[in-house]
Amino acid sequence: MIESPRVCVQVQSAYIESQSAPNEERYVFAYTITIRNLGRNPVQLIGRYWLITNGNGRETEVQGEGVVGEQPLIEPGSEFQYTSGAILETPMGTMQGHYVMIDQQGETFNVDIPVFRLAIPTHIH
Repeated sequence: MIESPRVCVQVQSAYIESQSAPNEERYVFAYTITIRNLGRNPVQLIGRYWLITNGNGRETEVQGEGVVGEQPLIEPGSEFQYTSGAILETPMGTMQGHYVMIDQQGETFNVDIPVFRLAIPTHIH
């Protein structure tokens, strides 16, 4: 029986007001991603693909090797966490995509990153 790798992705996003300039249509967001290996074998993150959509529906695709300059090997039962950022021209948008992983046998597979929102906090007075 071949056990497929079980990898869980969790995301938290935050608006970075100090680096944003709304009058210049610059909204900076940070996101922290936790990747957990729930399987029995190590997996390595070798690439990423993002689809970033701003509030006007404009889409930007980002692809590259690894994350934050690393291609982490994630042992069974452990996790890898990193923080990165995105700049939008609108106060709200979404990100989604996938990671490209490789298992011990050299097989590559994708792990979906569920869609998450980037949005400035709304204050209710």
